Amino acid sequence: MSKEKTALQNKLDLGKRLKELVEELEIGLEISGDQEIFASLLRKFEELKALVDQERVKLLFSGEYDKNNAILEINAGSGGTEAMDWAQMLLRMYNRWSEKKGFSFELIDYQPGEQAGIKNATAVISGEFAYGFLKHERGVHRLVRISPFDANNRRHTSFASVAVLPEINDDVKVELKPEDLEIDTFRAGGAGGQYVNKTDSAVRVKHKPTGIVVSIQSERSQLKNKELALKILKAKLVQLEEEKLRQKLADLQGAKAEIDFGNQIRSYVLYPYQLVKDVRSGFETSNTSGVLDGELDDIILSLLKHFAKPPVQQ
Repeated sequence: MSKEKTALQNKLDLGKRLKELVEELEIGLEISGDQEIFASLLRKFEELKALVDQERVKLLFSGEYDKNNAILEINAGSGGTEAMDWAQMLLRMYNRWSEKKGFSFELIDYQPGEQAGIKNATAVISGEFAYGFLKHERGVHRLVRISPFDANNRRHTSFASVAVLPEINDDVKVELKPEDLEIDTFRAGGAGGQYVNKTDSAVRVKHKPTGIVVSIQSERSQLKNKELALKILKAKLVQLEEEKLRQKLADLQGAKAEIDFGNQIRSYVLYPYQLVKDVRSGFETSNTSGVLDGELDDIILSLLKHFAKPPVQQ
């Protein structure tokens, strides 16, 4: 209930601010002002435009779980240290994006690489429409650069996979039979400190019918880790059922099903030129440093428009 209350309060605050800006602009335009007044009006107009654009984006969200928090999973591909370093770069990118959006970013599982980077990591990103914003990030991300780990300064291509799940609320019923679950506890590893707690309370849950495995080691309480692992397992099972339905519909329509996990969805080229390109929406930018620092909104907007049905008018 508090989450709904916060969302409603945010809408009220937004409406109030929009009303204030419109009134201030109307008054300002009636005054034969100098350069300083004009500059102030221009700033207010830019703020008004940004707020309106922000709300327009939300009109693109139509999925059942778009309003939910997002569960982000990143796994290094083949390629050893190179791929693990790239996976960590992606983790930082989404962390920085979350900070810019005012969302919280909680790392709940983290397996470091032997020399650098990470083998895999799982985080919960909490904020209104977090899943809606990130749902199209799912797939394989490709990096091309001069390797910092290669003494001969050769160009390397690295891959990492990103999975995004909606955090499933308690009112969504997913049956988990005790006999279908294999639950183990182990000592939390990872980097500790800013990442995860090094305790004996880590939990690994395997869903035997599907083979899905979820590991959580962020909390000191074994019970809390188990609850969180089961919540993520439910999200994976919901997504699995949705994928089966999409595949069935594609088969009935005679269409080739899109396999978004295992296929490259975006390239980040740092050498011999600077380019980030999403292969689905066609979005391109040479601002690679900005993207890797979390400036993802333009890419995300291009994807929301690309996948919107019917297409959204510009």
